[in-house]
Amino acid sequence: MKRRDFLLTAGAIAGTAGLGAAGLGATGLVSGVGPRKAPMPYDLIVQKARYKFTDQSTLGMVSLLPQAPPPVLVGHQGKPMVLNVRNTLPDYTSMHWHGMRIANAMDGVPYLTQMPIATNETFPYAFTPPDAGTYWYHPHCMTMDQMAHGLTGVLVIKEAKDPGFDADQAINLKDFRLNEEGEFLPSFTGRGAARAGTFGNVVTANWQENPVYDQPAGALLRLRVVNTDTTRIHKLYLTTTDARIIAWDGHPVRDPIALPTALKPVFVGPGQRLDFALRMPDSEGQKIDLMASLPGQPKVMASLRAIGSNLNRNLNALSALSPNPVAHPDLSVAQTHEFVFGWSPDSMIANNGVCGSMGYTFWSINRTPWAGDAATGIGPLAQLELGKSYIFRLRNESPHAHPIHLHGLSFLPLRSNKRRLKRNWTDTALLLRGETVDVALVADNPGDWAFHCHVIEHQKTGLAGYLRVS
Repeated sequence: MKRRDFLLTAGAIAGTAGLGAAGLGATGLVSGVGPRKAPMPYDLIVQKARYKFTDQSTLGMVSLLPQAPPPVLVGHQGKPMVLNVRNTLPDYTSMHWHGMRIANAMDGVPYLTQMPIATNETFPYAFTPPDAGTYWYHPHCMTMDQMAHGLTGVLVIKEAKDPGFDADQAINLKDFRLNEEGEFLPSFTGRGAARAGTFGNVVTANWQENPVYDQPAGALLRLRVVNTDTTRIHKLYLTTTDARIIAWDGHPVRDPIALPTALKPVFVGPGQRLDFALRMPDSEGQKIDLMASLPGQPKVMASLRAIGSNLNRNLNALSALSPNPVAHPDLSVAQTHEFVFGWSPDSMIANNGVCGSMGYTFWSINRTPWAGDAATGIGPLAQLELGKSYIFRLRNESPHAHPIHLHGLSFLPLRSNKRRLKRNWTDTALLLRGETVDVALVADNPGDWAFHCHVIEHQKTGLAGYLRVS
């Protein structure tokens, strides 16, 4: 194993999980598939967990580890992965691999692509990642409760061609709602669901407040930032200029994104990811901070501290990331579909089967609230012909932002009525208040694909549906 791979699988994981590198064999870590003909299956156990945010352990956490965050899972582009997800919770679950363009049967959406995973059942997820980049995983059954209690983790798919980093660090941004004793407060509220969502009051990176990660002085570091929160839109920047954004939502940047600053931070909505290439400071003890512009004051989310002798590396030594094999839409023949996101004209109780319901609806797509995961007789929001190009007009007629996520497909932002959009491949479009955004794609992955807001309270109260590609 190369040193930089070790730093990702050991340094990042040990940092997030509070484990020593020697103990990684039992963590459930998926570290890349080797040169074997068939992939070795990895067992991931969805389980109750505890964690010390305060002096007292917080009970009722959900993780793949008993006393730590879900680990960073690592695979390789073009090499098969098998992940056996075993459920030991009293509730049902499933696992979605956010941003992955994989077979529909492996997408993890209950009742749409699979049945929910019951207590003591195991579901084998087997797929070959076509794309390299930074992705993540989370449940799609009992979504609100399990995500709010911790079940979100980073998924790294390594490039076939090594870009040349010395180190790799994943940052999982996640809020929790706790009282002063470290006990969980209600994960959602009716007021929050009808507005921007219910925000957590403990804002963490890898379940910690301002963790510090040691990295080699003068090294080239790939910083993978993932917003797995159920609600919060982060406004982020770094305290260094010796850096650049190299990937957005898993895909290499093709339309350059300016390095964010305190005055012009980058908006990263729930479900979105961005990768920085940065050079660590030369002197031991110097730090680079990942900052968030939170209401009232900036907050240090995580710090990178230089240690050891100066490696004296230069960002220009990195190889450019190879584009992922995403088909480019032909705009001259693309058919347009319009989707309107707004409040629901009436309230209803969704039929979500065993996957949890908030008991009411507030939101809708095209004036129709989602009838529920287990509802029968529900047609798709749109029927797409396999291999054809489409333009989606995404119109937000509400006063609140919506990160709109499409499963199984990647799309290219084209234009907005409010701002200039970067034409970089994505799977999640952050719609601002009153914004209309056009995106384009090729419907090249057959199946029924979930299409929803990633503010989970909005999703669970009607702002969801699916598209059919056939």
